[in-house]
Amino acid sequence: MAVYEHTYRPYTGEVTPLWSRFLIIPRHALQSVFQSKFFIAFFVACLAYPLIAAIVIYLPHNESAKTIMKMTIGDLIPIDADFFYTFVITQGFFGFFLNLLVGPPLISRDLSNNALPLYLCRPFTRAEYVLGKMSVVVLLLSVITWVPGLLLFLFQSYLAGAQWFTSNLYLAGAIFMGSLVWILILALLSQAISALVKWRLAASAALLAIFFIPSVFGEIINNIFLTRWGHLLSLRAVIRAVWAGLFGLFERQTGHIEGMVNGRYLNIVLIEPPLWTAWAVLALIAVVCLLVIARRVRAYEVVRG
Repeated sequence: MAVYEHTYRPYTGEVTPLWSRFLIIPRHALQSVFQSKFFIAFFVACLAYPLIAAIVIYLPHNESAKTIMKMTIGDLIPIDADFFYTFVITQGFFGFFLNLLVGPPLISRDLSNNALPLYLCRPFTRAEYVLGKMSVVVLLLSVITWVPGLLLFLFQSYLAGAQWFTSNLYLAGAIFMGSLVWILILALLSQAISALVKWRLAASAALLAIFFIPSVFGEIINNIFLTRWGHLLSLRAVIRAVWAGLFGLFERQTGHIEGMVNGRYLNIVLIEPPLWTAWAVLALIAVVCLLVIARRVRAYEVVRG
């Protein structure tokens, strides 16, 4: 319409820096997530194991507690690589289900409501949009994985002294790297599935299927061919191998099978695939997820009639 009075003026207020404008996406997403009481309850439950682990770390250094509980040296749990490896596995399990609640609807909701053009006409790119969505998963999973893990490591270092800290510094790196790799894989998987499937329940079911169904086929291959290479089909087995490698607990020989077959005595040694193959599988998953996200996250969609 015509403008008769030239009274308008350009905006002169504070301008948000370009690099941080995409942060509005996780801010509003987190507000929406924490409106669910069920999510809040589950999120708090995810922090129960770190609290128990902190108590286990503290007890050996408190003589009064050991006396009251009548604990001996043999009853104490050693705080070593196995302890933190178990911590990462446990929190990684909780992180998967936390991601199952949060991750799938992040992009699918925008696709189903044709909201991507509204997002991408703002001053941030597709990569920043995806990064903003992924940051929701990364932030929430970090709070229950590597953040309490490193706090537990520092707590044990404070109680045990500087010598324990310097001797076990690699554990801090293993906690951080192991948790970060798992978080990134979960974030990429959830965003790729969210971009492919517009229905939230279907996206959550697909994420569950990717985690469990290939594991079944992997075990079938292992049992038929008497091997362990089927573990490469199992995301759970692959990430555990990576974690074990970071903590220095990876062993290729996992057992053997003895018995008589057709009158012949067999002694088969079961060998796990090399550690690099587990890293290669995770890299392949990440690349496929990035390709799916790049293809699906667009400001427009061509619908053929």
